[in-house]
Amino acid sequence: MKKLAGCALLMALCALVCAGDDKKKEEPPKPAQSVEELKGQLEKILKDTHTPGVSVAIVRKDGPEWLAGVGVADVAANRPVTPETLFRIGSTSKAFASMSILLLANQGKLSLEDPVKKLVPDVWFENRWEASDPVRVVNLLEHTTGWDDMHLREYAKDAPGMSLKDGLDYDHHSRVSRWPPGTRMAYCNSGPAVAGYIVEKVSGQRFEDFVTQNLFLPIGMKTATYFQPSDPKTTTVLYHNDGKTPYHYWNILLRPAGSINASAQDMAAYVQFYLNRGTVSGAVVLPAANIDRMEVPETTWAAKEGLKAGYGLSDYWSVNEGFVYHGHDGGVEGGLTDMSYMPEYGVGYFFSINSGSGDAFEKIGKAIRAYIIAKLQKPEVPPPGAVPSNAAEYAGWYEPNSPRIEMIVFLERLLGLTRVSFKDGKMYVTSMGGTETFVPVTGTQFRHIPKRDAPPEPVATAMLLAPKDGALYLQTAGGMSTVKKLSTAFAWTEIALTCFVVLAVIAIAVYAPFWILGGLSAKRRRPAERAMRWWPLVAVMSLLLFVVIFTANSEDLVGKMGNVTGASIALCFTTVLFAIAVLASGMAAWRAPVEGVRPTVRRFSKAVSLALLVALVYLAFWGMIGLRTWA
Repeated sequence: MKKLAGCALLMALCALVCAGDDKKKEEPPKPAQSVEELKGQLEKILKDTHTPGVSVAIVRKDGPEWLAGVGVADVAANRPVTPETLFRIGSTSKAFASMSILLLANQGKLSLEDPVKKLVPDVWFENRWEASDPVRVVNLLEHTTGWDDMHLREYAKDAPGMSLKDGLDYDHHSRVSRWPPGTRMAYCNSGPAVAGYIVEKVSGQRFEDFVTQNLFLPIGMKTATYFQPSDPKTTTVLYHNDGKTPYHYWNILLRPAGSINASAQDMAAYVQFYLNRGTVSGAVVLPAANIDRMEVPETTWAAKEGLKAGYGLSDYWSVNEGFVYHGHDGGVEGGLTDMSYMPEYGVGYFFSINSGSGDAFEKIGKAIRAYIIAKLQKPEVPPPGAVPSNAAEYAGWYEPNSPRIEMIVFLERLLGLTRVSFKDGKMYVTSMGGTETFVPVTGTQFRHIPKRDAPPEPVATAMLLAPKDGALYLQTAGGMSTVKKLSTAFAWTEIALTCFVVLAVIAIAVYAPFWILGGLSAKRRRPAERAMRWWPLVAVMSLLLFVVIFTANSEDLVGKMGNVTGASIALCFTTVLFAIAVLASGMAAWRAPVEGVRPTVRRFSKAVSLALLVALVYLAFWGMIGLRTWA
């Protein structure tokens, strides 16, 4: 999957929880030699992954090469997918907010550099740097506001017919800048929604009507809509990963962020619009200069220092099999979409599946791209440059510094700890996922060298940033993630404490069966040690129960955790129980009587209680104790 820019929070949460799961990657499919062969490959992928159907468009500058529906749109009715079947395209919708803003900017009605408070003072957000670094319109579209992503409560709200302003007023607590706007990129679904409201205020039209009139119809997207189609036979049903259990239709609270329904025919016209640089049948819908601007970020530190790759105006770079694509992906519950194109080659594609299967999404994308590039000449790869003279200053440990979801920063900090080193003219970035290799291109920019036999990437996607307030930063992940250098002592302290906690948890779990079984014998019962044994086990079991509840509800995470439900209350309870058990464990260890407690048990109890206390302090600091996911 691409860099997960879709609007489904579920995908982001699961990606972090499952980080470090280094599954063996499959070899790319043998390129199909015809669309019929490609269709056969897609049919097999759907069958193997229990995915009902897929909507597909492969497009050239002069028109569609292949429009198709493969599989079924409605399992119960056995209704097939056709090129006219509407699919939810998720965050691929965001570009229409950006294009609407550009249209108004072309008319002189606003500017990308306008402060948001100037245009919509009635929209609440908090930015303590507003006097020097205000949130500007461009920050909404390039995700550089510094805001947290929408909270689960906002995702879970089913909002049929709710106005965009009411949607923004429903819950504004996520719209707080965590760093000066226009410095780092962190994907945020409320940014495009605020931009959509700006469109309403400036144009005097409802956002969806403005888009239909000025973009959908001129581009040729005749059936695209932000709202649930009145005829259910025109749209697909979205399914859980089993390919059988349907989701209900999700009336997304902030529609500009990811609500569009569109067919393969609609999306073919959309891809062709990009390939022809904003022109449709000889008529300019959006000037080519605007398309160029959408494709290149300008507001992050890295962009200002010359890195071209990254997230532009709802359009971002990705590199696959040695080719550079522009576009956007998207995700809703039960649906995943990819829209990508290569303007230099005059070709692009769209596909959308009616399940949340990441496996199917990845395999279908590989098959389509393999077909598209089979006869294309790979772009020229720039020769390696020299490692910057100051590279040694950047060697060391780094932590994530531009988190998307504040609620899981506690986990991202630990899983995202990274070590950077330089050797033999290369940069090595090592994390839990392994070691990635980069070679210098020019200045402080680096391009990625993929593992195995994959072709080298032709563009720089990482950068050593100039020092900021005495700190060093590195731009990674295709220009969309910023990491900050730590002192070696701090990094090793964090690693040591994490290992201490993990070993203590394992020791408690391993030790428990022995003393529980031993307690069955009257001779081996030691009442004085009972609390010292039970409370650490209760603490560990509460952590395990947290993971079990989260995993069991992962496919319905938004609905079950974004509302007050038995699952969300139980999740909250496990965190409170953990805190109680840890404190009780510490009291039992330090107040244990001298008589009746073996020295080894006393030392073990104190050690594991200390480890659990470290975990408690860390989780409490990040707001995980008493976690109310619905708040």
